[in-house]
Amino acid sequence: MECARSKCLMKAIYWDRTGFALWQKRLEREKFRWPIKLQDDIILVSAEQLEWLLAGLDIVKAKPHETLHFDDFT
Repeated sequence: MECARSKCLMKAIYWDRTGFALWQKRLEREKFRWPIKLQDDIILVSAEQLEWLLAGLDIVKAKPHETLHFDDFT
């Protein structure tokens, strides 16, 4: 994934079993809540984090609740 400097354009490249595909989205009014500058310009995100980005959430601050299992309480 990569985001333009203006943070209104996002591009993703992915493998779809027959070749690489490029996906792009440009926001008309808002900006993507892209993480602060990292060492690399390109970061890997999970499917869940991609949904968060597209919904306008900050993927660094948005963390899901920890999954608990019944035997954790004993």
